[in-house]
Amino acid sequence: MANNPIMNAMDAIYGSTAECFITIEGRRYNFMSMTEFESKWEVNVKEVPILGKVGMGHKSSGGKGTWSGKAHYNQSVFRELADNYQKTGYMPYFEIQVSNEDPSSAVGRQTIVHRGCLCDSFTLAKFQAGEDYLDEDLSGTFESWDLPEKCEFS
Repeated sequence: MANNPIMNAMDAIYGSTAECFITIEGRRYNFMSMTEFESKWEVNVKEVPILGKVGMGHKSSGGKGTWSGKAHYNQSVFRELADNYQKTGYMPYFEIQVSNEDPSSAVGRQTIVHRGCLCDSFTLAKFQAGEDYLDEDLSGTFESWDLPEKCEFS
């Protein structure tokens, strides 16, 4: 154990230093109203029966991307998408770019670009008496992603 490297505590990424951009039909928004975001890529794993073996084998067979987040209720970008969709039946795909870079960390910058994004529900209107501020939950799917910048451990 003495020869194993140990992570430097300064290399833990501080969440508030992230950036989030959304691009819809060529228009790029700095989506700084986001306060939380998480995306996941779920691999479909199929069971493979194998003659002469008691246990099942497993094989990956595609994947599915989902994203979710929370934002301050102070923008109409997604409500405009919903409005256009309910009036025309057209819902454009969009991109979500998330970058994490903490200047106090030595690991550098990581960026994920989510492509083929859609929202799966929309908050149209809301209020809550007595609240300091309003927020909204956002969620959807994406079809693919790229990793143009990645963290590097020494």
